[in-house]
Amino acid sequence: MSQICVNNLTFYYEGSFDNIFENTSFSIDTNWKLGFIGRNGKGKTTLLNLLLGRYEYIGSIQSSVEFDYFPYGIAEKYLNEPAIEFVEELKSGCEQWRIFCELNQLGLEDDIMYRPFGTLSFGERTKIMLALLFSGENHFLLIDEPTNHLDQESREKVKEYLAGKKGFILVSHDRDFLDGCIDHVLVLNRHSIEVQSGNFSSWWENKMRKDAFAQKENEKHRKEIVKLRTAAGQVKRWAAKNESMKIGLCPEKEHNHFIGTRAYIGAKTKKMQSRVKQMENRIQQEISEKEGLLQDIETTVSLKLNPLKHEKNTPITACHFGLGFREGERWLFDDLNFTVSQGERVFIQGSNGCGKSSLLKRILQKQPAVFGEKMLQFTSQPGSARQPASETDKSWTQGGKVEFIEKGELQLAFGLKISYINQDTSFLRGSIKNFCWEQGLEESVFCAILRQLDMERVQFEKNMENYSEGQKKKVLIAASLLTPAHLYLWDEPLNYIDLFSRMQIEELLLTYQPTMIIVDHDVRFREQVATKVIQL
Repeated sequence: MSQICVNNLTFYYEGSFDNIFENTSFSIDTNWKLGFIGRNGKGKTTLLNLLLGRYEYIGSIQSSVEFDYFPYGIAEKYLNEPAIEFVEELKSGCEQWRIFCELNQLGLEDDIMYRPFGTLSFGERTKIMLALLFSGENHFLLIDEPTNHLDQESREKVKEYLAGKKGFILVSHDRDFLDGCIDHVLVLNRHSIEVQSGNFSSWWENKMRKDAFAQKENEKHRKEIVKLRTAAGQVKRWAAKNESMKIGLCPEKEHNHFIGTRAYIGAKTKKMQSRVKQMENRIQQEISEKEGLLQDIETTVSLKLNPLKHEKNTPITACHFGLGFREGERWLFDDLNFTVSQGERVFIQGSNGCGKSSLLKRILQKQPAVFGEKMLQFTSQPGSARQPASETDKSWTQGGKVEFIEKGELQLAFGLKISYINQDTSFLRGSIKNFCWEQGLEESVFCAILRQLDMERVQFEKNMENYSEGQKKKVLIAASLLTPAHLYLWDEPLNYIDLFSRMQIEELLLTYQPTMIIVDHDVRFREQVATKVIQL
């Protein structure tokens, strides 16, 4: 057991206006299971890279352990090779028997290490990298958002696995996942950083109490400041009036108009001016104290949505519907029956590869989206003879279409306008200005929504390929919110999205009750928002 001590850490990116960290200090124990919480773009991944020694910084980071980072960067050349062939390249000195032991704890058989890496599902790839990560000794592990693209079953398995480990920092925005596998939290507030014992729920409860106390204290400060300003204004007026009496006639007290009263009036005026100065100093002190109380309170702005109402109450109906790919006539699912009525928020659940995203794409093929039509971009990946048809078997090309085969019926109401969020963000490039022009969006309103989602204005000057994954997701969400539609199709919209923005989106959907079909694996989000769940 040892300590990792960060002292007076200051860091900024070249060309940036503000410091990411400024004189930041904290200590953590290498035996902790630490959850790392903070807004998108506030420096979580940056801090992990600083611990890894990838950037130069001011201050000191003291530790007696080595750091290792998840996810490993898998080069494209390795996708056609089995993992057993290149794990040594990812983690020098790793022992294969340790990797197999970790895989067994994750519920995988050893033969997965001998299958081409590119044919594996997201969940299988994540588990192999986690097994490799935990196969070493004397390492403090930095785990950056391991649950993205994982189905619910895989998330539960990874959560159970991490609950039995220690000595790591876990970056995640999944509230249920954090509760299940951490015993401390490291929180990036707006102007400070704090370390606290407990899981996400205990930290959140403490935060709510702390914020409520700060708000009450703030109200006291506001009332005191109003009183001080009123008193200071009155004294200032008296001082000004007496100042005018020093050199001439006082209309109210003309009988006192002689040279001897000037010294008295001057002394009295000086005292009043001193009193005004003292009050002004006290007001400034009160304001500073108020700002100190509120600087770390996370406030969210209520978002707005303009869903359209269709003349047909049930815009989508599926009857004994089945979907597969023409190539090899491989079926993803069949005999699916459901309806989507106006105002319903339907969640599609199922394991990776069962056809959730493909169902959304088939709906889009029948009725192109008013927003998101240009986002149907995928690259083909080699399929596995041992797997059923999966979502990695698509052969999308830009401007092209997937050749689906189907049976049964999938009916969409005529004239249905659809707004779509793709789970892929890799196509986001160039400036916000060009993006708005291509999508037909009002730039000023679009940027206002991004500001409400807590994106800094300085980000608007950057190209989107330089955004964090969370910021890219916010671009897609803001564009979808700005697009009036009868139906919103959101495919894993919350991947990489911070906790506070998730709560904003929950409030939005509950307030405006748009008609939606959503694929997402956040348990808390689904419990709050869903009116219906369809299991594939």
